[in-house]
Amino acid sequence: MRKNIVAGNWKMNKTLQEGVQLAADVRQALAAAGAVKCDVILAPPFIHLTEVVKTVGGQVEVSAQNCAAEASGAYTGEVSAAMVKSTGCTYVILGHSERRSYYGETNAILAKKVRLALDNGLKVIFCVGEVLAERESGKHFDVVGKQLKEGLFGLSAEDFAKIVVAYEPVWAIGTGKTATSVEAQDMHAFIRKAIAAQYGVQLADDTTILYGGSCNGGNAAELFACPDVDGGLIGGASLTAEKFMQIVTAF
Repeated sequence: MRKNIVAGNWKMNKTLQEGVQLAADVRQALAAAGAVKCDVILAPPFIHLTEVVKTVGGQVEVSAQNCAAEASGAYTGEVSAAMVKSTGCTYVILGHSERRSYYGETNAILAKKVRLALDNGLKVIFCVGEVLAERESGKHFDVVGKQLKEGLFGLSAEDFAKIVVAYEPVWAIGTGKTATSVEAQDMHAFIRKAIAAQYGVQLADDTTILYGGSCNGGNAAELFACPDVDGGLIGGASLTAEKFMQIVTAF
């Protein structure tokens, strides 16, 4: 049975001290809320990871926002999957649209990163999604299908079971635009169908697929009510505990 997940991607925001405080605020808010109907993940910058893991004390899972495509060596400024794992993290986000567009990460590079992450005992939140021109030209399903095929579908079924897919309509990230619940559901259903074609219906049904594109407290409940939307990968709205909790409690 698949999990509902709300993951907060802080991106390049918050100093270490601010990040620890935010993690503490989220932990406290979760305790006050009582039982929630989703798993909660925080994805702070690299330098925060160890302290955030300590701060949440196992009440929240922690994810890195990226890892290197190489295991170790002379790669100044890079952080390996083994290093991420050593902080106590359980997840890593790979293939975020900002990594693809700003840093030229290809599906082939991401496939290498996925392999290294899994080999080091990390679960992967793998991002897919189309830009506005691809959506308007009707190529969005082709684009996302290719990202899945080249980035993930070389995995065994056993390894794919450790993957969470996050659909990002790139045109809706940080723009204030949001895919309608119908648009989100259509793409999530397409993704699940593609997984079923590759790995079978049972594994597809068990795969968590998150929506990531300007999700907030105002639209989360409608999005999460869609049958194939299992939660959200949250950007800006994860930077305060109050706004983040509005999404966590939207199920």
